[in-house]
Amino acid sequence: MKEKEIEILKKLKENDNLYYQRGFNYICGIDEAGRGPLAGPVVVASVIMPKNSEILGINDSKKVSEKKREKLYDLILEEAISYGIGIIDQDRIDEINILNATKEGLTNSLKELKVKPDIILVDALNKIDTLGIPYDSIIKGDAKSYAIAAASIIAKVTRDRIMRQWDEIYPEYGFEKHKGYGTAYHINVIKEKGLCQIHRKSFTKNFI
Repeated sequence: MKEKEIEILKKLKENDNLYYQRGFNYICGIDEAGRGPLAGPVVVASVIMPKNSEILGINDSKKVSEKKREKLYDLILEEAISYGIGIIDQDRIDEINILNATKEGLTNSLKELKVKPDIILVDALNKIDTLGIPYDSIIKGDAKSYAIAAASIIAKVTRDRIMRQWDEIYPEYGFEKHKGYGTAYHINVIKEKGLCQIHRKSFTKNFI
């Protein structure tokens, strides 16, 4: 397992090292969590990691267990030069659509950074407001860039924690387990009980 993690880490660092070789010192990775769920916010994280950072186990957050993500989250924030989080709630998502909400969250996360990046690496988004900072959009970037993978873990853990808090308020919906995604259980509860405060109306109109 450790050998595989070393190989993944090496691959992720290779991409970012190309940018360091071009003279960029502060590389900001950006990724989101929660574009697809039927409930809850979309969360976007920006993070600048030190050039020599090599946290074993960092990977696309979808490929890491929930327990391990929590540990990595703490390690990432300990090492990060700076990070920012943008949270866009379900009402705003309904108002401007999920793509525009994600872009808004991205800009908001950048505003929280205490250090200005030299370049931004973002997972698959284009036509975004990066406050004038140059950016490269990388398809499946969370599996190709160390900085983006770190951001993906921050975003995912942050959103999961939010959904666990909502689970305490609306335990009947099962947010603790599915985090708002459209599982069969979740859809059945919506059909039975209707929507709650955090459901995205634009995502759930087919179920009610």
